[in-house]
Order: sequence, then C-alpha cells, then structure tokens
Amino acid sequence: MSKLSIVVPCYNEELAIPIFYDETKKCLKQLVGKIVDQAEFIFVDDGSSDDTLSVLQKLSVQDECVHYISFSRNFGKEAALYAGLNKACGNYVAVLDVDLQDPPSLIQQMLEAVMNEGFDCAATRRVSRKGEPPIRSFFARKFYKIMGALSNVEVVDGARDFRVMTKKYRDAVLTLCERSRFSKGLFPWVGFKTKWFEYENIERCAGSTKWSFWKLFLYSIDGITAFSTKPLSLASILGILEFVVASLMIMFLIVRKLIFGDPVAGWASTVCIVLFTTGLNLLTIGILGQYVAKIYVEVKQRPIFIVKEEK
Repeated sequence: MSKLSIVVPCYNEELAIPIFYDETKKCLKQLVGKIVDQAEFIFVDDGSSDDTLSVLQKLSVQDECVHYISFSRNFGKEAALYAGLNKACGNYVAVLDVDLQDPPSLIQQMLEAVMNEGFDCAATRRVSRKGEPPIRSFFARKFYKIMGALSNVEVVDGARDFRVMTKKYRDAVLTLCERSRFSKGLFPWVGFKTKWFEYENIERCAGSTKWSFWKLFLYSIDGITAFSTKPLSLASILGILEFVVASLMIMFLIVRKLIFGDPVAGWASTVCIVLFTTGLNLLTIGILGQYVAKIYVEVKQRPIFIVKEEK
C-alpha cells in the first residue's frame, strides 16, 4: 500500500493554513485512490506565537489524516523540516511551504516522475522573482553564483525546498543530523537521481514573509560555511598577500631612505595602512570564527528541536 506524507513547516501562519489545506485537499483528490492509496499531512508548528497550534488542533480533529508537531519554542525552519521528515512514514514524502508559493498542483507530476520515471527525487526551482524587492532578488542570484563557485555540491539557482522524494532519499537526508542545517545543500549532497520542475514566482496566499533580508544573509553565510572550506583558504591567501605587500613596502622605504635620504612623512598614509591591515585581519579572523562557531554548536550535541505537543 503506497502512502504520501506531506510535510509542512509553519511559523505564525494561522491565516494561511486553512487556505493551504483546502487547496491541497483539492489536488489530493486527483491522487488518492489513483496514484497513491493514502495521503497524510504533517504540519510542524515552529513555536508560533499566534493561533497556529489551535488551527492545527482543530484540523486534526476534523480530518484524521492531519497530524502535527508543535515545538516548545522557535527552532527555525530547518529544524521543522527535519522533524517533519522524521515523523513522515509514507513511501513518498513531499515538502511544501504553507504560504502556497509552492503550488500543490505540481505534486501529481512530481510524484509520477518519482514513481514511474526512475527518479529518487523531484525538485522545483523558480524561474522568476516577480513580486520580490529588486535588491533582494539581486543578492539572491549572487548568492547562488557564489555558492556554486565555492561549494562541492550543486545548488541550483532558484531552488526551493518544495520536493517529492522516495523513502530511500528521505532516509539518506535524515542520516545528516548536524545542528547547523542548510537543506538546499543537504538535498543535493546525498546525491541520487533528481528531476527538476520549473515555475514562475507566486505571491503568498496570506500573511507576510518571516524571512527578513538580515535573516536571509545569515542563512546564506551558514550555507556557504556548511558546504565549503574555501573561505578558509581565501583567508590564508589574503594573509600571504598582506605579508608580501608589507615586505615590499618596507624594502622600498629602506632603499628610498638610503639613496635619497627622504624621511617617511605623513601620518594619514600610516593610519590608512593600519586600518587596512586591521580590517583584513578581522575579516580573516571572522571567517575562522564562523567555522569555530559551527564546531562549538556541534560538540554540545544539543537536540535539533524539542517537541511540546504532537498528534
């Protein structure tokens, strides 16, 4: 008997959940009994401060196929994804955002690709960013280019967490139990055969995004340091270049003093050099600190999430 588990992370999404549920239920009517025998929802309440949990509790009473996990506090979307995947018991698992920016209508095509075409995973990517602030779109595209240049995994431009995967693929992802998680890198890291589906950007059905520019920036730093050690090499190269430039400058000043007897004048140039070298040192120390911080988080072995209630 085949079963589809739909994992849906939620954080302060009381308005979006009923809309998402109704829309996805319509799509599942085309699947259940034809492509799969059963389907279930696994909502993960990531420590919401609104009535998200109450909405999920009511849904679970109305529909026995609705299950939920509620965290004791906000642990982040990555922890919610991990918890949902861990609870999913279907032969096939789908991951969607609750704001309907991931169209549930694609699930059928994605599921057929996994079931009939020999793929282990069907993934999605946005081919446009209409509706997003231009500055956010610009930095998002730059991030994917930098990630592609620095990391050893292929992170596709515009890739979403919206995926349909086999149980084998899900089990492989769950073996990666690090605390600092970056799913857009973890999914391609496990390998397997993936088919990509493209779609235009879709506006949220309700509520507002919880991802500020600053949160996305920190998330991108986590992603780069989680899948590449090249920034450490870059720090070493910068240190060597700084040493070489400083040595050449010292030699130049000595030669000029010996030949021309011209004293070194000007405090402004000295201050600029000091500020430049200090900034460079702080940059390299900061890069090293990012990796040390990750080690610090991992060695404490704290749980990725804590469950307050589930059904």
